[in-house]
Amino acid sequence: MSITKAKKTEIINAYKASDKDNGGSVESQVAILTERIRNLTEHMKNNHKDEHSKRGLLKMVNHRKKLLMYIKKRNASEYEELIKKLGLRK
Repeated sequence: MSITKAKKTEIINAYKASDKDNGGSVESQVAILTERIRNLTEHMKNNHKDEHSKRGLLKMVNHRKKLLMYIKKRNASEYEELIKKLGLRK
């Protein structure tokens, strides 16, 4: 259900903003949240009555939404690029 340390490092390396970024940049946070949301969505397909996980999923989706709104306000082209790279919107 949770992502491994190796997978998290791989995601950070793919989306980091600079060489010194260790996962703290907004882009890295959004990418990590997206992976966690995808994993939890798969869990919810099999365990649809798991209300606690459902609440956590909704909190993560809302947090990602807020971070994406921040990126969009800061730099619209960067936002569009990140959305395409993550495959979030159609």
